[in-house]
Amino acid sequence: MIVDVVIAGAGPNGLMLACELSLAGVRPLVLERLPERSQDNRANGLVGQVVRMLDRRGLYERLAGVQDPPRPAPGFVFGALPIDLSVLDDNPLYLLPVPQLRIEQMLEERAGELGVEIRRGHELTGFDQDADGVTLKVSGPAGPYTVEARFLVGADGGHSIVRKLAGIAFPGVTTDTTISRTAHATVPAEFIDPATGGLDVPGYGPIPPLLHHRTERGLFVYAPLPSSTAPLISTMEWNGQDAEGPLTLAELQASARRVLGADIAFGPPDGPGPHLMRKLNGGNTRLAERFRDGRVLLVGDAAHVHAAIGGPGLNLGLQDAVNLGWKLAAEVRGTAPAGLLDTYESERRPAAERVVMSSRAQSALIAPGSEVTGLRALFTELLGDPRNVRRIADLMSGADIRYDVGSDHPLAGRWAPDLDLEGGGRLAELTRDGRPHLIDFTGGDWGHPATAGLSGSAVPCTALLLRPDGYVAWATDVPQPDAESRASLRTAIRRWLG
Repeated sequence: MIVDVVIAGAGPNGLMLACELSLAGVRPLVLERLPERSQDNRANGLVGQVVRMLDRRGLYERLAGVQDPPRPAPGFVFGALPIDLSVLDDNPLYLLPVPQLRIEQMLEERAGELGVEIRRGHELTGFDQDADGVTLKVSGPAGPYTVEARFLVGADGGHSIVRKLAGIAFPGVTTDTTISRTAHATVPAEFIDPATGGLDVPGYGPIPPLLHHRTERGLFVYAPLPSSTAPLISTMEWNGQDAEGPLTLAELQASARRVLGADIAFGPPDGPGPHLMRKLNGGNTRLAERFRDGRVLLVGDAAHVHAAIGGPGLNLGLQDAVNLGWKLAAEVRGTAPAGLLDTYESERRPAAERVVMSSRAQSALIAPGSEVTGLRALFTELLGDPRNVRRIADLMSGADIRYDVGSDHPLAGRWAPDLDLEGGGRLAELTRDGRPHLIDFTGGDWGHPATAGLSGSAVPCTALLLRPDGYVAWATDVPQPDAESRASLRTAIRRWLG
């Protein structure tokens, strides 16, 4: 038996890809070397377009626990500088504070509903590929075995065995100048400011909640997350001395004292775990030399790693998966137009490069030193201009992404706007099947079946072709279909849908 696609890695990106492939009628097999889901919570929420993307697959309400559509955040931070997003008429930055553990659980549940097979405790140990497929060597609980697949996707993280076995280089920079400490811990009740939910530290002053708080000596974060029974406390120091052994609350307290110049007594976390206690030395910024090697592809951290500041990782990785899913499915089914699968890298590499640029810029802005303080003062002035706020918000959300789809219409290549369709429905309700859609507001004959009608929102165009990943492949402003517009639509359909 030949499997359509094997995905190495059952983290969020691998599971999302498995769901997307299943929606497109392709049978994936997920291999995960860990015998059970990891309890290491590597992220505390979703930032950016990924929130709207999950909404368009009907998954947002599962995570948020509400039926209402997502709403943009009134504010956020860039390099520990507050950003007032309320000055934007069309705010693109969405947040969903949900632990990665819950995201993985939800995606695994969804994959199960779609019939995806997930083999835990099965580790990829090698593979050989030719023009027709990939032969995988796997080590499972019952011993070694082989799997024949048409394609292999590495969603196995920054230390990706798929990337290494494929011989794909991972150039970049490793730094060893920082020490990050993060733990769930309690703080004295008298330190908590009831008005803000943040801290008021004697001998230092107020510390707002859920924001990076930079001093001349380092970084401090107090995050009373609604999804956690205990606040998350983080510090970052530059060129500091690392204590031997695993992180302890005493070590975290000493780090906070150095960063703030004041003492906070941390206590053990309340409630059930898992509770985080993690120390990281240095960091990596790396981008895979290529995202594809024949029938082997990379998504998420297997293709790119960067600083976590600003929370871009899941936004980038999950959108990799959604971009790749429909293209790879078309290739497996034999319906893909020539070159479609190659657009995965040509579209997603620039997105990764922008995240790398953004994370490096933010890392520079949080560093200690009077020169950085001067740079931050300048950035604070710049962020007083709504045009600069828009630029930063677009960058952090991924709303500045515009794929080259062969059209110069302002909507072409961009994330489709949230339209209200005739009958009271939303575009997000139309896209849950992961299929392409031709949306028509003219009532005319385009020569292809269309979803017609619009209500309750301004018409951004008269018709558009929506790709399965939520991006606009074609759009027009003609009041009624004519020969030229029909021809351009046919060209777009052939280019993207075969």
